[in-house]
Amino acid sequence: MIKFERFQLENGLRVLFHKDETTPMSVVNTLYDVGARDESEDKTGFAHLFEHLMFGGSVNIPEFDTPLQMAGGENNAFTSNDITNYYNVLPVNNIETALWLESDRMLSLAFTPKSLEVQRSVVIEEFRQRYLNQPYGDVWLQLRPLAYKEHPYKWATIGKELEPIENATMEDVKAFFKKHYNPSNAILCVAGNLELENVKELVEKWYGSIPAGTKYERNLPKEPIQRELRELTIERNVPNNAFYYAFKMPDRLHPDFFTIDLLSDALGRDKSARLYVTLKKEQQLVADISAYILGSLDEGLLVISGKLNEGITFKQFDNALWALIDELSANKLSDSELDRIMIKFRTAKEFQEQGLLQRAMNLCNYELLGDPDGVNSESEKYHQITTDDILRCAKNILTKSNCSILNIKADKNAK
Repeated sequence: MIKFERFQLENGLRVLFHKDETTPMSVVNTLYDVGARDESEDKTGFAHLFEHLMFGGSVNIPEFDTPLQMAGGENNAFTSNDITNYYNVLPVNNIETALWLESDRMLSLAFTPKSLEVQRSVVIEEFRQRYLNQPYGDVWLQLRPLAYKEHPYKWATIGKELEPIENATMEDVKAFFKKHYNPSNAILCVAGNLELENVKELVEKWYGSIPAGTKYERNLPKEPIQRELRELTIERNVPNNAFYYAFKMPDRLHPDFFTIDLLSDALGRDKSARLYVTLKKEQQLVADISAYILGSLDEGLLVISGKLNEGITFKQFDNALWALIDELSANKLSDSELDRIMIKFRTAKEFQEQGLLQRAMNLCNYELLGDPDGVNSESEKYHQITTDDILRCAKNILTKSNCSILNIKADKNAK
C-alpha cells in the first residue's frame, strides 16, 4: 500500500505527497501531459527536443544541473509517445532546491539561440547514433508506421525524420512550451520524510504564482480497426535476421489491459515462457525471443520479437509461431502456469515499489489516468484475472488480421 495525500493549487497544478520515513532522500517528480502523440505530423520530435531544452537553463538560473549537484542531488528525464517526465533525487533537507529549479523552468524557460542550437545538435546526433547508425536502430521508425495508419503513434518519440528538428525555429519551440508546459498540464509528486503542511507551504511558495495557462484539449485521430495482415521485410547490415510481430491491443484504461499484460508474460516473459521453451529450447529456431506490451495510453501493441538462428528462414519461424499461437488460443493455461506467472509478477512489483522514485512516478502516472489510488488497486486487478480471461484475449488479439510483421533480413552489403 502506497499512502499519499493529494491537493491542487489554484493554477491547476495537481500535487501528490508520499511520506517515507525510512530514507534520508527525497524525490521531486514532474509529469507533463505531453508526448510524441501531441505533435503535428510535419513537426515530429518536438516533445523529445523539449525534454533536452528544459535543461538549458531558465531566465533566472543559467544552468540547471549545478545547483542540484551542489545540493547532493541528481536528475534526469525521459519522453515517451504519451508523457514527458522529469525527476530529481536529493537529500530531504535540500528538497527546496529541486522545487526552486523545477518551478523556475516551468515559469520562465530561457529561450536563447545558443540553447536551441546546442540541444538541437544533441538530438540530431542521438537520432543518427541510436536510430540510423546502430544495428536494428530503425526498428520503430519502420514498425510504427506499419502498425498505425492514422493515430500519431505512427511515429517514434525521436520523430519521423531529422528535418523537423533541423528546421525548428525559436517561434516553434516557444509555441510548444506555451501550449504544454504549464501548471494545468502538469502533475507534481513530492516524496520523502516530510510533513503534509510543510509540503503544501513549499509547493505554494514556489509554484503558486505561476500562471495556469490553458489546458490543452487532446483530440487525436482514432486508429481504424485493422482487418488484414501487414508485412514488411527490409534489408540491413545487422548480425542476425530479426522479426517483430505487433498485435493491436486496447488502451490503458480498458478492462482487458492487465489481462493482455499477463498474456504477454505467458508468451515471453522469461525462459519458462512458451515462446522460449518451444521455439528456442525445443525447436531451436531462434537465438532469442520475448513478448511484451508497450503500455501505451491509447490503443497499444503486444510485440513478439527476437532473432533467428543461422540457417532458419522467416517462413519456418512464421509457421512455428502461428502454430504456438493457435495452441494458446485454443486451450486455457493451466492453473499452475498462471500461478507461476503471478508469483513472478508479485516479486517484480514488490521489488519495484521498494524505490522511492518509482513510487513517485507511479503515483503521477495514475493521477494522469484519473485516480492516483489506482496504484494500490492494480495488484488486485491482476489477481482477479482467470485462465478464461487470458484465453478470451488470446483469441481476440492474437490473429493474423490484427498483426503487423516487420522482418529485418541480415545483408552485410546493405546500408
